[in-house]
Amino acid sequence: MRVKLTVQKFDPEQDVKPHNRDYFVEAGRETTVLAALMKIKAEIDGTLTFRASCRAAICGSCPMQINGSQKLACRTSIFEELEHHQKISVGPMANMPVIKDMVVQMDPFWEKIRAVTPYVISSDDGERPIPTEALKTIQTDLENADACIMCGACLSACNSFEASDQFLGPAALAKAIRFQVDPRDEQHDTRLNALQESNGIWDCVRCVSCVQVCPKDVQPMEQIVRLRRRSIEKGLTDSVGARHITKFVKIVGEEGRLNEARLPIMMTWGSLKKMLRIIPLGIKMLLHGKAPITPHKVPDVHEIQAIFKRKQESKR
Repeated sequence: MRVKLTVQKFDPEQDVKPHNRDYFVEAGRETTVLAALMKIKAEIDGTLTFRASCRAAICGSCPMQINGSQKLACRTSIFEELEHHQKISVGPMANMPVIKDMVVQMDPFWEKIRAVTPYVISSDDGERPIPTEALKTIQTDLENADACIMCGACLSACNSFEASDQFLGPAALAKAIRFQVDPRDEQHDTRLNALQESNGIWDCVRCVSCVQVCPKDVQPMEQIVRLRRRSIEKGLTDSVGARHITKFVKIVGEEGRLNEARLPIMMTWGSLKKMLRIIPLGIKMLLHGKAPITPHKVPDVHEIQAIFKRKQESKR
Protein backbone atom coordinates (compact mmCIF):
# COMPACT_ATOMS: atom_id res chain seq x y z
CA MET A 1 0.00 0.00 0.00
CA ARG A 2 1.29 3.45 -0.92
CA VAL A 3 1.26 5.78 2.09
CA LYS A 4 1.88 9.50 2.40
CA LEU A 5 3.94 10.84 5.29
CA THR A 6 3.97 14.58 5.95
CA VAL A 7 7.29 15.28 7.64
CA GLN A 8 8.49 18.53 9.19
CA LYS A 9 11.84 19.53 7.75
CA PHE A 10 14.21 22.10 9.21
CA ASP A 11 17.88 22.68 8.48
CA PRO A 12 19.14 25.75 10.38
CA GLU A 13 21.93 26.19 7.84
CA GLN A 14 19.45 26.60 4.99
CA ASP A 15 15.94 27.24 6.34
CA VAL A 16 14.53 30.33 8.02
CA LYS A 17 11.73 28.30 9.60
CA PRO A 18 10.40 24.72 9.56
CA HIS A 19 8.36 23.53 6.60
CA ASN A 20 6.49 20.34 5.70
CA ARG A 21 7.38 17.91 2.95
CA ASP A 22 5.30 15.00 1.70
CA TYR A 23 6.87 11.61 1.04
CA PHE A 24 5.23 8.52 -0.46
CA VAL A 25 6.40 5.03 0.53
CA GLU A 26 5.18 1.47 0.18
CA ALA A 27 4.08 0.14 3.58
CA GLY A 28 2.78 -3.18 4.84
CA ARG A 29 0.61 -3.82 7.87
CA GLU A 30 3.73 -4.44 9.99
CA THR A 31 5.47 -1.20 8.94
CA THR A 32 6.32 1.25 11.72
CA VAL A 33 6.82 4.99 11.36
CA LEU A 34 10.53 4.49 12.00
CA ALA A 35 10.78 1.87 9.25
CA ALA A 36 9.05 4.27 6.86
CA LEU A 37 11.41 7.10 7.78
CA MET A 38 14.44 4.85 7.27
CA LYS A 39 13.08 3.86 3.85
CA ILE A 40 12.64 7.54 2.95
CA LYS A 41 16.19 8.33 4.04
CA ALA A 42 17.64 5.37 2.12
CA GLU A 43 15.65 5.76 -1.11
CA ILE A 44 14.20 9.28 -1.39
CA ASP A 45 15.85 11.94 0.78
CA GLY A 46 19.27 11.26 2.29
CA THR A 47 19.15 14.57 4.19
CA LEU A 48 16.23 13.46 6.38
CA THR A 49 17.54 13.42 9.95
CA PHE A 50 16.26 11.56 13.01
CA ARG A 51 17.59 9.48 15.91
CA ALA A 52 17.16 5.72 16.17
CA SER A 53 18.98 2.75 17.62
CA CYS A 54 17.43 -0.42 19.03
CA ARG A 55 14.14 -0.40 17.05
CA ALA A 56 12.60 -2.31 19.98
CA ALA A 57 11.29 0.46 22.29
CA ILE A 58 14.18 -0.06 24.68
CA CYS A 59 16.75 2.69 24.03
CA GLY A 60 14.36 5.68 23.91
CA SER A 61 16.19 7.27 20.97
CA CYS A 62 13.32 7.78 18.52
CA PRO A 63 10.62 9.85 20.26
CA MET A 64 8.92 12.37 17.99
CA GLN A 65 5.51 13.91 17.49
CA ILE A 66 3.35 11.64 15.38
CA ASN A 67 -0.05 13.08 14.54
CA GLY A 68 0.43 15.60 17.33
CA SER A 69 1.33 13.16 20.11
CA GLN A 70 4.74 12.18 21.51
CA LYS A 71 5.47 8.58 20.52
CA LEU A 72 8.37 6.22 19.87
CA ALA A 73 8.56 5.90 16.09
CA CYS A 74 9.83 2.31 16.36
CA ARG A 75 6.66 1.07 18.05
CA THR A 76 4.13 3.21 16.19
CA SER A 77 2.25 1.37 13.47
CA ILE A 78 1.61 3.18 10.20
CA PHE A 79 -1.73 1.40 9.75
CA GLU A 80 -2.93 2.11 13.29
CA GLU A 81 -2.18 5.81 12.85
CA LEU A 82 -4.06 5.85 9.56
CA GLU A 83 -7.04 4.10 11.17
CA HIS A 84 -7.19 6.64 14.00
CA HIS A 85 -6.17 9.85 12.20
CA GLN A 86 -6.47 9.13 8.46
CA LYS A 87 -3.01 10.68 7.99
CA ILE A 88 0.63 10.40 9.06
CA SER A 89 2.13 13.67 10.28
CA VAL A 90 5.63 13.56 11.77
CA GLY A 91 7.59 16.28 13.55
CA PRO A 92 10.15 16.84 16.32
CA MET A 93 9.32 16.73 20.01
CA ALA A 94 7.81 19.92 21.42
CA ASN A 95 9.33 22.19 24.07
CA MET A 96 12.91 21.39 22.98
CA PRO A 97 15.21 23.26 20.56
CA VAL A 98 15.33 21.62 17.13
CA ILE A 99 18.79 20.78 15.83
CA LYS A 100 17.63 19.40 12.48
CA ASP A 101 14.41 17.77 11.30
CA MET A 102 13.34 15.34 14.09
CA VAL A 103 16.55 15.70 16.10
CA VAL A 104 16.12 17.94 19.15
CA GLN A 105 18.53 19.23 21.75
CA MET A 106 18.15 16.96 24.80
CA ASP A 107 20.15 19.14 27.19
CA PRO A 108 17.00 20.55 28.89
CA PHE A 109 15.92 16.98 29.70
CA TRP A 110 19.28 15.88 31.10
CA GLU A 111 19.56 19.05 33.18
CA LYS A 112 16.33 18.07 34.94
CA ILE A 113 17.61 14.56 35.63
CA ARG A 114 20.90 15.88 37.04
CA ALA A 115 18.99 18.34 39.24
CA VAL A 116 17.51 15.53 41.36
CA THR A 117 20.97 14.00 42.01
CA PRO A 118 20.21 10.64 40.31
CA TYR A 119 22.46 8.42 42.37
CA VAL A 120 22.58 7.01 45.89
CA ILE A 121 24.21 9.27 48.46
CA SER A 122 25.84 7.22 51.20
CA SER A 123 28.72 7.60 53.66
CA ASP A 124 29.74 4.06 52.83
CA ASP A 125 32.65 4.31 50.41
CA GLY A 126 32.28 0.73 49.25
CA GLU A 127 29.52 -0.71 47.10
CA ARG A 128 26.62 -1.64 49.37
CA PRO A 129 23.91 -3.86 47.84
CA ILE A 130 20.28 -3.57 48.83
CA PRO A 131 19.44 -6.18 51.49
CA THR A 132 17.73 -9.18 49.91
CA GLU A 133 14.79 -9.03 52.33
CA ALA A 134 14.12 -5.42 51.30
CA LEU A 135 14.11 -5.99 47.52
CA LYS A 136 10.49 -7.13 47.25
CA THR A 137 9.22 -4.19 49.32
CA ILE A 138 11.27 -1.74 47.27
CA GLN A 139 9.96 -3.13 44.00
CA THR A 140 6.40 -2.73 45.27
CA ASP A 141 7.12 0.82 46.44
CA LEU A 142 8.63 1.79 43.09
CA GLU A 143 5.39 1.01 41.22
CA ASN A 144 7.21 0.84 37.86
CA ALA A 145 9.02 4.17 38.38
CA ASP A 146 12.28 2.42 37.50
CA ALA A 147 11.02 1.44 34.03
CA CYS A 148 11.84 4.86 32.52
CA ILE A 149 13.99 4.67 29.35
CA MET A 150 14.80 8.42 29.38
CA CYS A 151 13.15 9.10 26.03
CA GLY A 152 11.97 12.58 27.08
CA ALA A 153 8.44 12.18 25.70
CA CYS A 154 6.89 13.18 29.02
CA LEU A 155 8.87 16.44 29.23
CA SER A 156 7.96 17.26 25.64
CA ALA A 157 4.25 16.81 26.47
CA CYS A 158 4.41 18.56 29.88
CA ASN A 159 2.21 21.66 30.16
CA SER A 160 4.02 22.87 33.28
CA PHE A 161 7.38 22.71 31.47
CA GLU A 162 5.86 24.57 28.53
CA ALA A 163 4.76 27.33 30.94
CA SER A 164 8.07 27.38 32.84
CA ASP A 165 11.27 25.79 31.55
CA GLN A 166 12.52 25.75 35.15
CA PHE A 167 10.00 23.06 36.12
CA LEU A 168 11.85 19.83 37.00
CA GLY A 169 9.59 17.79 34.77
CA PRO A 170 7.86 14.39 34.99
CA ALA A 171 10.85 12.12 34.28
CA ALA A 172 13.14 13.77 36.85
CA LEU A 173 10.45 13.72 39.54
CA ALA A 174 9.62 10.09 38.77
CA LYS A 175 13.34 9.39 39.13
CA ALA A 176 13.30 11.15 42.51
CA ILE A 177 10.92 8.59 44.01
CA ARG A 178 13.54 5.92 43.25
CA PHE A 179 15.84 7.34 45.92
CA GLN A 180 13.07 7.86 48.44
CA VAL A 181 12.51 4.11 48.64
CA ASP A 182 16.18 3.06 48.49
CA PRO A 183 17.31 2.12 52.02
CA ARG A 184 20.95 2.83 51.14
CA ASP A 185 20.37 6.52 50.48
CA GLU A 186 21.05 8.77 53.47
CA GLN A 187 19.53 11.98 52.10
CA HIS A 188 15.81 11.16 51.99
CA ASP A 189 14.74 14.23 53.96
CA THR A 190 17.17 16.57 52.19
CA ARG A 191 15.95 15.40 48.80
CA LEU A 192 12.31 15.76 49.79
CA ASN A 193 12.88 19.26 51.18
CA ALA A 194 14.49 20.36 47.92
CA LEU A 195 11.45 19.22 45.95
CA GLN A 196 9.18 21.61 47.90
CA GLU A 197 10.70 24.65 46.22
CA SER A 198 9.32 26.46 43.17
CA ASN A 199 9.25 24.33 40.01
CA GLY A 200 9.18 21.18 42.13
CA ILE A 201 6.45 18.66 42.92
CA TRP A 202 3.79 21.25 43.68
CA ASP A 203 4.03 22.92 40.26
CA CYS A 204 2.68 19.86 38.42
CA VAL A 205 -0.84 20.72 37.19
CA ARG A 206 -1.87 17.04 36.93
CA CYS A 207 -2.87 17.35 33.28
CA VAL A 208 -2.07 13.63 32.78
CA SER A 209 -0.23 14.34 29.50
CA CYS A 210 2.93 12.61 30.74
CA VAL A 211 0.96 9.49 31.66
CA GLN A 212 -0.68 9.36 28.23
CA VAL A 213 2.57 9.57 26.24
CA CYS A 214 4.88 7.43 28.41
CA PRO A 215 5.82 4.34 26.34
CA LYS A 216 6.73 2.31 29.44
CA ASP A 217 3.76 3.03 31.71
CA VAL A 218 5.92 4.78 34.31
CA GLN A 219 2.95 7.05 35.09
CA PRO A 220 5.11 10.04 36.09
CA MET A 221 2.19 12.07 37.42
CA GLU A 222 1.31 9.30 39.86
CA GLN A 223 4.94 9.26 41.07
CA ILE A 224 4.68 13.01 41.69
CA VAL A 225 1.50 12.46 43.70
CA ARG A 226 3.36 9.87 45.80
CA LEU A 227 6.11 12.41 46.49
CA ARG A 228 3.43 14.89 47.60
CA ARG A 229 1.96 12.33 50.00
CA ARG A 230 5.39 11.63 51.47
CA SER A 231 5.96 15.36 51.91
CA ILE A 232 2.73 15.83 53.83
CA GLU A 233 3.45 12.76 55.95
CA LYS A 234 6.83 14.32 56.81
CA GLY A 235 5.13 17.57 57.84
CA LEU A 236 6.29 19.57 54.82
CA THR A 237 3.10 21.60 54.47
CA ASP A 238 4.26 25.21 54.01
CA SER A 239 3.94 25.33 50.22
CA VAL A 240 0.73 26.60 48.63
CA GLY A 241 0.01 23.19 47.12
CA ALA A 242 0.48 21.34 50.40
CA ARG A 243 -1.61 23.86 52.33
CA HIS A 244 -4.39 23.53 49.76
CA ILE A 245 -4.50 19.75 50.27
CA THR A 246 -4.26 19.75 54.07
CA LYS A 247 -6.79 22.55 54.57
CA PHE A 248 -9.15 21.04 52.00
CA VAL A 249 -9.12 17.73 53.87
CA LYS A 250 -9.52 19.46 57.23
CA ILE A 251 -12.60 21.39 56.10
CA VAL A 252 -14.29 18.36 54.55
CA GLY A 253 -13.49 16.33 57.67
CA GLU A 254 -15.14 18.95 59.89
CA GLU A 255 -18.07 20.13 57.75
CA GLY A 256 -18.73 17.15 55.50
CA ARG A 257 -18.21 19.17 52.33
CA LEU A 258 -15.90 21.84 50.94
CA ASN A 259 -16.56 25.31 52.29
CA GLU A 260 -15.23 27.41 49.40
CA ALA A 261 -15.24 30.59 51.45
CA ARG A 262 -13.28 29.10 54.33
CA LEU A 263 -10.57 27.42 52.21
CA PRO A 264 -8.75 30.56 50.96
CA ILE A 265 -8.89 32.06 54.46
CA MET A 266 -7.30 28.99 56.01
CA MET A 267 -4.66 28.82 53.27
CA THR A 268 -3.57 32.44 53.81
CA TRP A 269 -4.05 32.57 57.58
CA GLY A 270 -1.04 34.11 59.32
CA SER A 271 0.01 36.29 56.37
CA LEU A 272 -1.71 39.68 56.27
CA LYS A 273 -0.30 40.38 52.82
CA LYS A 274 -1.76 37.21 51.37
CA MET A 275 -5.11 37.72 53.10
CA LEU A 276 -5.43 41.23 51.69
CA ARG A 277 -4.62 39.85 48.25
CA ILE A 278 -7.61 37.48 48.29
CA ILE A 279 -10.19 40.15 49.19
CA PRO A 280 -11.16 40.72 45.51
CA LEU A 281 -11.58 36.95 45.16
CA GLY A 282 -13.79 36.90 48.26
CA ILE A 283 -16.02 39.62 46.80
CA LYS A 284 -16.40 37.71 43.52
CA MET A 285 -17.24 34.52 45.41
CA LEU A 286 -19.86 36.35 47.46
CA LEU A 287 -21.46 37.83 44.33
CA HIS A 288 -21.62 34.40 42.65
CA GLY A 289 -23.06 32.60 45.64
CA LYS A 290 -19.85 30.74 46.45
CA ALA A 291 -19.56 32.26 49.92
CA PRO A 292 -22.99 31.99 51.56
CA ILE A 293 -23.48 33.75 54.88
CA THR A 294 -24.95 30.57 56.34
CA PRO A 295 -22.93 27.45 55.39
CA HIS A 296 -24.84 24.61 53.78
CA LYS A 297 -25.77 21.86 56.21
CA VAL A 298 -24.71 18.34 55.28
CA PRO A 299 -27.15 15.59 56.27
CA ASP A 300 -25.61 12.99 58.60
CA VAL A 301 -22.34 14.96 58.76
CA HIS A 302 -21.29 12.89 61.75
CA GLU A 303 -20.92 9.85 59.49
CA ILE A 304 -18.43 11.72 57.30
CA GLN A 305 -16.59 12.95 60.37
CA ALA A 306 -16.35 9.37 61.61
CA ILE A 307 -14.61 8.33 58.38
CA PHE A 308 -11.96 11.00 58.81
CA LYS A 309 -11.55 10.19 62.50
CA ARG A 310 -10.99 6.52 61.74
CA LYS A 311 -8.43 7.42 59.11
CA GLN A 312 -6.51 9.57 61.59
CA GLU A 313 -6.58 6.82 64.19
CA SER A 314 -5.23 4.28 61.69
CA LYS A 315 -2.13 6.47 61.16
CA ARG A 316 -1.19 6.40 64.84
